[in-house]
Amino acid sequence: MATILALNGPNLNLLGQREPHIYGADTLDDINARCTELCVAAGHEFTTMQSNAEADFIHRLHAAREDGTAFMLVNFGGFTHTSIAIRDAILAVEIPFIEVHLSNLHAREEFRQHSYFADIAVGSIVGLGAQGYELALQAAFKKLAS
Repeated sequence: MATILALNGPNLNLLGQREPHIYGADTLDDINARCTELCVAAGHEFTTMQSNAEADFIHRLHAAREDGTAFMLVNFGGFTHTSIAIRDAILAVEIPFIEVHLSNLHAREEFRQHSYFADIAVGSIVGLGAQGYELALQAAFKKLAS
């Protein structure tokens, strides 16, 4: 059994209410419930954190290094395009991760098209809505099994 951690960034606590034409109707609780079910069925543990504060992610990443987290799904929201500090923390903890974004960053504003995490991620899933989390989990299960 492995522990998979999902980190969700600023404003993702407003999913289902915030710009549903971009981010969909699912809430973060809906997404987390489906991910938990998938992990339990695969024999893994799913933990999650959402924050609107950059420092919270750095502290949680440091803790993940010590708590047995084996793999991560990350959607750092707006921090994707701005946070070198979170990037440095991910590099320091050396836990593999898949980057997930509900919207297609490449079809959005120019400033959203650069990710500070894509080049160090196992992979990135963008533009598939909430299903992206489920697809990322399937990929994580395969990586953990190899």
